[in-house]
Amino acid sequence: MANVTAAMVKDLREKTGAGMMDCKTALTESDGDSEAAVDWLRKKGLSKAAKKSGRVAAEGLIAVAVSGHDGVVVEVNSETDFVARNEEFQALAHTIALVALEKGLSDVEALKGTHYPGGGTVADAIANAIATIGENMNLRRAADVHVEQGVIGHYVHNAVSEGLGKIGVLVALESAGNKDVLAPLAKQIALHVAAAGPSALDSSGLDPNVVEREKAVLADKNAGKPAHVLEKIVESGLKTYYKEVCLIDQPSIHAEHAGKAIGQVVKDAEKAVGAPVTLKAFVRYALGEGIEKPPELDFAAEVAAAASGQA
Repeated sequence: MANVTAAMVKDLREKTGAGMMDCKTALTESDGDSEAAVDWLRKKGLSKAAKKSGRVAAEGLIAVAVSGHDGVVVEVNSETDFVARNEEFQALAHTIALVALEKGLSDVEALKGTHYPGGGTVADAIANAIATIGENMNLRRAADVHVEQGVIGHYVHNAVSEGLGKIGVLVALESAGNKDVLAPLAKQIALHVAAAGPSALDSSGLDPNVVEREKAVLADKNAGKPAHVLEKIVESGLKTYYKEVCLIDQPSIHAEHAGKAIGQVVKDAEKAVGAPVTLKAFVRYALGEGIEKPPELDFAAEVAAAASGQA
């Protein structure tokens, strides 16, 4: 067996764009023959996948999986919404969520290296799907929630099939009380989270820099007022801000709660539940949020410009 050096791996990686470990494996399997290693990567779809890796993948699916006291949500991206409707891609996203749930993983790199049902790793499964379907794909992020006792509520918006859609929400309610009462409450809060998009569970979960900027804006808007008056204005303004971005302070979207804050809704439910209830955590993933997408091409305008000699 040939001795595979770092220089050989580096050279193959530059030729194909495949990952270092994949290049090392290819060279080992090919007894150090660089050209054979290239063919090995192509057969595995890894070289082809690498060529597509620079293309923006901002579409895809959010996948949610829940079992007992645990829930996970993952975002698997593709380049187009068309692929998100592909059954093979849907199966990929769903299975990745199940793997994350089974292994209790929310670290993306660890999840990519985890065994995928049928052989190989999650990263291998994604690479194979890229080679088969022909678009860049990416496991972008993952999160999990857990309760010692209680329920995990979940909701998927714009669902294309069970647990797959454009927005995925998990809500963790910790309680020793009646689960038959807790479950619909958790689902209701999950629906609220999907619609209201809170930034944090409570004010302690907000980025301190964001809070300081909010304070500065309030102070600037009221500059010139006496210090004791300004302090009260800023304090009042922050309370209003928290009602907008903190889940427990947001007024419920559900008419039956008549604008009560989510924290109060949970507190009011304790009598029916038969025990204290803690809204422990939530996760809300919206597909493609934060990804900078290239401007859409206006093909009709391009054709018109070409016809008139302007392009």
